[in-house]
Amino acid sequence: MTPWTQVYSPVMGNIFLSALVAALPVVVLLGLLAFMHVKAHIAALLGLITALVVAILVYHMPASMAGMAAVNGALYGLLPIGWIVLNAIFVYDISAKSGDFEIVKHSIAGLAEDRRIQALMIAFCFGAFIEGAAGFGTPVAISAAMLIGLGFDPLKAAGLALIGNTAPVAFGALGTPVVVLAAVTGLPLGPLSAAVGRILTPFCLIVPFWIIWVMAGRKAMMEIWPACLVSGVSFGLAQYLVSNHHGPWVVSIASSIFSMICLVVLLKFWQPKTTWRFEHERGKAADAIPDHGTKKIFRAWMPWIILSVFVFAWGIPQVKTALNGGTKASPNVLMGYTVKNYDVPMLHKMVVKAPPVVAKPTVEAATYTVNWLSATGTSLLLAGVLGGLFLGFGLGDLAKIFWGTLKRVKISLLTIMAMLALGFTTKSSGLDATVGLAFAATGAVFPFFSAMLGWLGVALTGSDTSANVLFGGLQKITATQLGLNPILTAAANSSGGVMGKMIDAQSIVVASVATEQQGQEGNILRYVFLHSIVLAALVGLVIVFFAKIAPGWMPILPPEAPAAAEAGASPAVPSAPAPGH
Repeated sequence: MTPWTQVYSPVMGNIFLSALVAALPVVVLLGLLAFMHVKAHIAALLGLITALVVAILVYHMPASMAGMAAVNGALYGLLPIGWIVLNAIFVYDISAKSGDFEIVKHSIAGLAEDRRIQALMIAFCFGAFIEGAAGFGTPVAISAAMLIGLGFDPLKAAGLALIGNTAPVAFGALGTPVVVLAAVTGLPLGPLSAAVGRILTPFCLIVPFWIIWVMAGRKAMMEIWPACLVSGVSFGLAQYLVSNHHGPWVVSIASSIFSMICLVVLLKFWQPKTTWRFEHERGKAADAIPDHGTKKIFRAWMPWIILSVFVFAWGIPQVKTALNGGTKASPNVLMGYTVKNYDVPMLHKMVVKAPPVVAKPTVEAATYTVNWLSATGTSLLLAGVLGGLFLGFGLGDLAKIFWGTLKRVKISLLTIMAMLALGFTTKSSGLDATVGLAFAATGAVFPFFSAMLGWLGVALTGSDTSANVLFGGLQKITATQLGLNPILTAAANSSGGVMGKMIDAQSIVVASVATEQQGQEGNILRYVFLHSIVLAALVGLVIVFFAKIAPGWMPILPPEAPAAAEAGASPAVPSAPAPGH
């Protein structure tokens, strides 16, 4: 079978007309979800069919390749994404079934009964910790489930978890998006990490205020401005210092822990003058918070403590390598048993990316990896089992709870598979690259659209990592052609991308499952869509500021930078990471 080279202007040779056609699958998907109120799995399947039709008939991608790209995406939707969602809900179900989640609720309410403070603590601070350690939709699943357990309205729980998960995304999963961005572009990792940190620091301050404004309105937000300010400033300060002086690896973890500590300390000396509650709770006497005692509170939190420890451990590269069987030079007893790599037939090394998306024609690898032990979802499963045993469940009881969770999320797993199939099809066929090139053709206003290009990449792929793989090289090449700082435009891709995380189909489905709103994905999308666009536009304005007004505030390529980076070359990447972070 002959390799097929992507073409980016198939409609009359015009990039803008081609971009309109290339956008059809996403328009169909989001339109059906947001306006036609079609169920998510049906909308995803119709979007996938549209992508296949456009890829085959307009872009002339061989049908076998397009079909296998969809299969590859569907498999990835099952493992690791679906595996994470399933086991995250399993941990929550165990805690709820035992009754211990009530104690968790009371312990959080003991810090602050005010719903606004609870939203800050869970959707922003704790969610950022899980994002920093794991990524892949895990923070949305965990945070949304916890908010539901605390009594939040399902739609608000989903929306707040999605908005709160923006600030830490660029440094999620131990800095994977920035690390991959450096590999894709050939730009030095340190300056890229610093640039992303500088761009996003203002948004660390904005997001806590934004969450509360969305949740309760401007007046209610101003009533707790000290809490918003402390959580945002502490998060932003830690993010700036770590990203600029250490690197991308533990930025979100360090920032979230520091933010949680500062918020808890503040609450020891300050509390809101009035306790804000949801409308259906107002007028009712607040339930007295039982004094469970330290021992019961510790017991109730144990599944979540185990979850945090396991998720963090699974994210450490050395642990992941050991679980995968070690290296060829230093294998261990797991070698060959815990990881299996399968080249996707009729797709592996059959798709060629072409200039100007890359500097020179690049063959795309397509390998499906079954890493069942090192997958983040497995850490959640083990945390659930250990936590359940600690709470007094037997293995038979846990199996019954797991089966119940599986039955509850089965349609959502199908939806996730269809969503990822759509994303992989648009990526392999070059549809998303066409839209990206249309953004890159904006010339003088490209600094603004460089952030919007990152936003588009994450909205399409569900992953800041994948958006960096998809458009990182294009950002650098365009910057070189326009005389811009390539560090800035590459960082803009990752920074703008974080705002697309709240509307990507994968995140929407994860949020709907976590809040038991299967079939209501359109409502969740409408809840967050405008916020996503506005915040992404604000990132674009920050990029314009750095490009036009304060270029000296951005890192630049050091004199010893690799020649490939200076020339605008884009080194080949063995295999593009699939959507997740």
